[in-house]
Amino acid sequence: MKKMNTAPTKLLLADDDIDDCFLFQEALNEISANTILTIANDGAELMDLLTSNAVLPAAVFLDLNMPRKNGFECLKEIKQNQQLRALPVIIYSTSFDKDVIKLLYSQGALCYIRKPADFPKIREVIEHALLLISQTTNLQPKIDNFILQV
Repeated sequence: MKKMNTAPTKLLLADDDIDDCFLFQEALNEISANTILTIANDGAELMDLLTSNAVLPAAVFLDLNMPRKNGFECLKEIKQNQQLRALPVIIYSTSFDKDVIKLLYSQGALCYIRKPADFPKIREVIEHALLLISQTTNLQPKIDNFILQV
C-alpha cells in the first residue's frame, strides 16, 4: 500500500499590505489546505528568503507594488537565477493593466491573480491557485489561461 504524502505545502507570499497578508492567511485557514505560509513584506526580504533557504516553497505569490524591490524586479531575478528559475511565481496584485500582464507572462510568471475585493472570492481564487500548483509541471499555460478569475 502506497503511503500518502502528508507534508504541508510551503508557500511564500510577498506583499507589503498587512491587511492583504492577513486575508490571504485567513483564506488558507478556511480552505483547510495543509500549507505553511511564510510572508515577506517587501521584495528584498523575499529574495533574501529565497536565496538563503535550502528548501524552496512550492510557489511564490508575488505582489507587484512593494518597497525596496518591486515584484517586477523579483520576478526577473527569480527567472535569471539557476536555482530559482523553475519556482512557480503567481502574481497577486491589484493592478490590472493588460500590457503589464503580457509583460509578466513573457517574463515567466505561472499565472496572474487580480486581488479580489471580497473575502469569499479571495478564498476561491487562492483555492484555484493551489489546485493549479498541485497539478502543474511548472509549464506556463497559454496566455488565454494566464489570468485566474473567479
